Amino acid sequence: MVVLVMSAAAQEGSLTIASFGGSYSESQKKAFLAPFQQESGIKANMVDYNGGLGELRAQVESGNVAWEVVDMEMQDLVRACDDGLLEPLNDVSLPKAADGTDGAADFIEGTLHDCGVGTVIWSTVIAFNSEMFPGEEPSKMADFFDLKRFPGKRGLMKRPQAILEWALIADGVDAKDVYRVLAKPEGVERALAKLDTIRDHIVWWDAHAQAPQLLADKEVAMTMAANGRIYTAAVAEGKPFTTIWDRQIWIQEFWAIPKGSRNIEAARKYIAFASRPEQMAVQASQISYGPARKSAASMVGDKMRPYLPTEQSNFATAVHNDVEFWADHGDAINERFLVWLSK
Repeated sequence: MVVLVMSAAAQEGSLTIASFGGSYSESQKKAFLAPFQQESGIKANMVDYNGGLGELRAQVESGNVAWEVVDMEMQDLVRACDDGLLEPLNDVSLPKAADGTDGAADFIEGTLHDCGVGTVIWSTVIAFNSEMFPGEEPSKMADFFDLKRFPGKRGLMKRPQAILEWALIADGVDAKDVYRVLAKPEGVERALAKLDTIRDHIVWWDAHAQAPQLLADKEVAMTMAANGRIYTAAVAEGKPFTTIWDRQIWIQEFWAIPKGSRNIEAARKYIAFASRPEQMAVQASQISYGPARKSAASMVGDKMRPYLPTEQSNFATAVHNDVEFWADHGDAINERFLVWLSK
């Protein structure tokens, strides 16, 4: 017989929320946890986890669920929902926008899911060191592939995601058709052929922290990077970095509730509170991730708004990372990419 051990948090009617730590969790504590506790009287604390499904699956399958809410990346949310590891959230109460717009309609398309409610949007962008371009500066994603006008090494993460989408768009494929083209072997070959045009100038990296360091050391003139890393280096550390928002590849984070959570109603109240546009704006004012709600963007101060992926001009040509595409085709494309790398 399985004995279900109730967590101390559940016994006390409080919430334990799992997130990714660092400045990201600190922004969540200020924007969501502290004011939620004050308004609701429900105690909420945050613990760090490393993402993925390992810890979540172990808790659900053992019947000892220690988290009431978890922050999840899109690819993990989809898998967890399919595997029955999450509670349904398609009927969660979403606060209306200030102008009366329905809550669900105020979310950016793709940021609501049967098992999750969108919280932030971040993106993979191209950034450059402005000191290495004293004349004309690059301004479009396609400039990454233009070695004649914009010479210098290029930094790329050693994986096909984002790289192949950019290569196809730079080669003339309409952004809306990228994943349809990439689903075919000839589409993958077309993307790799475009990468061949800059292959000898690529510096490969494995961890996101390497991208701004390569730029700072001038080992590369341009690099793909997580937008938050470039913001921190440029704004907080004063590095001469510029972000190219054209064709940013964006992805969203979600709030979710583990299956079997002991305090589901309190968890749902927390998610509804964290879905208020004004609370999302508080978080976005501290960290360069865009709020999932459209009306929240206008509430963010002028100082931070230009650095958000969802700022109107930044988002104009954004490409939504198709997680389900990569789930279906990723293994085959990764295998072909590794063969190409080994040439």
